[in-house]
Formats: sequence, structure tokens, C-alpha cells
Amino acid sequence: MQPAEQLSSPYVPEKATIKKITQLTETEKLFLLSIDSGRSLGHAPGQFVEVSLFGIGEGPISISSPPARDNTFELGVRAAGNLTRALHGLKAGDALGIRGPFGHGFPVESLMGKDLLFVAGGIGLVPLRSLIKYSLEHRDAFGRIIILFGARSPQERLFTDELAAWSKRSDIEFLETVDRSDDGWKGNVGVITTLFKEITIEPRKTAVMIVGPPVMYKYALLEVKEREVPKQNIWLSLERRMKCGLGKCGHCQINNYYVCQDGPVFAYSQIEEKEEAL
Repeated sequence: MQPAEQLSSPYVPEKATIKKITQLTETEKLFLLSIDSGRSLGHAPGQFVEVSLFGIGEGPISISSPPARDNTFELGVRAAGNLTRALHGLKAGDALGIRGPFGHGFPVESLMGKDLLFVAGGIGLVPLRSLIKYSLEHRDAFGRIIILFGARSPQERLFTDELAAWSKRSDIEFLETVDRSDDGWKGNVGVITTLFKEITIEPRKTAVMIVGPPVMYKYALLEVKEREVPKQNIWLSLERRMKCGLGKCGHCQINNYYVCQDGPVFAYSQIEEKEEAL
């Protein structure tokens, strides 16, 4: 048994147990986990953890659930590499290692009182879901809530039960689209930026959160800037660039920023001059 002081080190993983696994799509699963020590993860929306499997490796994964009072949290995982494919092979009751949470998330306190516009492309909904669910749990603390979601196809839509519930709520505005439809799809068809023509916003009152694939950032930013949202009110996640989580490996460095420590969530005003890195 390692000394207790070593277990509190950010370099040493804690043991966590899988409580439940939900198949979201053919390639994505949602893992409900609990930390064996009983401690709450204590994360902010937009933060991430380092997940490890002995003999396989370690990688950063965004937290998909809002802050909880107990020791449970959720991770949405796409099977894309050795570690994530190994995670997809686990079952409820299996254990893994957790370090974190790490990084800076969304500025929840400064968002209160503002209208919120969420722009989620594909798996970008996984980290944004943490803040979306937080804002819905504290609905009176925010103004309008607008959610735009785009997927490549109907089969790749994530959290379909939640999407259906959001579409029925009268206190939020939810729009979604798919790049390619099929015979059963009755909704919008087109890239996510086509949804902007369906909404109006008050730019000075609105905070915009954008998370999605790299190609989406350029065009979503064009839409938001055209509507004159202040640069300091536009928030983006650069989570895909992270590796160690502690600013040691240099993998995520963008000039003077370490994404894992200074981000992964940045205001556009912070990184405007580094837009080619998005």
C-alpha cells in the first residue's frame, strides 16, 4: 500500500470503478464511474481527467456530467485508439485509474445572468453537456439557453433521449441538424452553421460556447463574429491537443500557452492571434 501522501499526488492515479455503461452510438459509450475513496471529483464544467489502464496507457478524456455532490461522474468515450478501444471492452464493475480533474473549464460564475448559446458539433457535445446540464439544473441563474447541435448522420447523434427532452422544453431553444440524412430522418439537413439563420441573439448579453471538430471552429466563429458577439464572450475548447494534463510533456503547447493547464477552455480573445491552431 502506498503512503497516503503519495495518493494525493497529481501524478498518481486513483482507483475508480465503472458503475454503468451506456451505448450512445456504434462508436461512443458513456461511462458512469465512482472514485473508490469516496471523494467527489470536484470538477467544473469543461475540465477533464486523465484515464489509465494498466498495461495499455493513459489519455485525457472530458468530463461529460455536471458537478455532483457524490463521488460519481460521467465520461463519454469514442473508440478511436488503443486506450479508448480497451475502455470499450470493459464492463460494469471493472476498475481503471483516474487523475484530475485538470485544466480550466467554463467560467460558470461570470456566465450567470447571460444568455447562453451552445454550438456543439458531433462529439463536441460530450464536454458541452457538462455545462448544458449544469445550466438546466440552475435554470433561474441564466437568461435564454439556445442549443445548436450538428451530427454527421442520424446514427451518430449522441444522447438521443436527452436531445428529445431538450426539444420539448419550453424554457430552452434547441435546434439540430445532420450533414447527411436517411429515409427516417425528418429534421434539418446541412452543416451546423446553417442553424444560425434560425436564431436571433442579443450579442452583448450572449455568451457563446463552441466545441466540435477543427473544421467547425472557423465557420462557427465567422457566424458568431458576424453577429458582433464580444470576443471575450466567445468560449472554445482545444481539448484535442492535450496529453499529460500537467504541462510537462509539451504536447499541447501553443506559443506561451499549455492547453492542459491554461485551457482547455479559452476565451476567443485569448487565442485570436493563434487561430490557426484551432
